[in-house]
Amino acid sequence: MKKRILGNSGLEVSALGLGCMGMSFSYGPPKGRQEMIALMRTAVERGRS
Repeated sequence: MKKRILGNSGLEVSALGLGCMGMSFSYGPPKGRQEMIALMRTAVERGRS
């Protein structure tokens, strides 16, 4: 997986990310807070491999 360094901190992240715009507007009514938290936790866990 391709990685990138963010800013001057040296933090390395994957080049692919999770777009979150649809979590709050633009694509219909937003889902519940707990559902969105679960989605983000799943994305973090899958990104660790």
